[in-house]
Amino acid sequence: MTLPPTEQLHPDALQLTPGNLVSAARALAEGQIAAATAVRDALDNIARGAEAMAETIRTDGVLHFVAAGSSGLMAAADAQELGGTFSIAPARLRIHMAGGLPTGVQMPGGAEDATDGLEDVLSALTPRDTVIAVSASGSTPYTVAAAKIARARKATVIGIANNADSPLLQGADIPILLATPPELISGSTRMGAGTAQKIALNMLSSLMAVELGHVHGGMMVNLRADNDKLRARATGIVARIADVDANTAQQALETANGEVKPAILIAAQDLSLAQAHTQLKASRGILAAALTRN
Repeated sequence: MTLPPTEQLHPDALQLTPGNLVSAARALAEGQIAAATAVRDALDNIARGAEAMAETIRTDGVLHFVAAGSSGLMAAADAQELGGTFSIAPARLRIHMAGGLPTGVQMPGGAEDATDGLEDVLSALTPRDTVIAVSASGSTPYTVAAAKIARARKATVIGIANNADSPLLQGADIPILLATPPELISGSTRMGAGTAQKIALNMLSSLMAVELGHVHGGMMVNLRADNDKLRARATGIVARIADVDANTAQQALETANGEVKPAILIAAQDLSLAQAHTQLKASRGILAAALTRN
């Protein structure tokens, strides 16, 4: 039986030998670089996935991130960043990781085979929701079962896997194949496969934010400024886009209760907060369009 790529032996695996760690490091680095390039062949479906995610957020649906093991860690890391980076509300996000999110240094390996109870866990799924299901093999029982339940409930399923023709990709509305080479440490998919997954997940959420208007000129105009670093960043963003000084930017942010987009309109066009919100609503949250309305 032919092994799937994620389980095959890499031709450079023999470079991983004790006493020659520089050579081993070079092989590992090249393996990571090769894995990262696999994302280039998935751009069309990554863009489709991002559009589906954006529509879910627009219609008050929920993004469900589903995975097990290292794939689960990658998915959870991306989901947990969306609040601070783009102000995606907690009610719009769910993480379903086999065995639950780890609280220590161990993850229960057998959890990825357990599918009991998934129907109840996913009972609230609606056609407005999008499920982002991630599995290096594309055959993890927990993830494949969750994707099947999601499709039955008419939610959109984005499947991310590193093996072609896998059950997860075959059952997804939007299949994203990340055809990474075999791992330098055979089967250790936290490495190359995980790197490609992280890139794809970061791209999906970032492109979603672009589509929603949460990115303007390469800046996070919908960030949640809840620490000193982010408050300083928000002030800089308002000052730069509205072309005002830092004091004016800070005053606008205070008037806008820390929200960057309305603060920009307040500073740039001398609007009230109500006027800024009206202008943004008319522009579907797209700052570039809102800035041209006055």
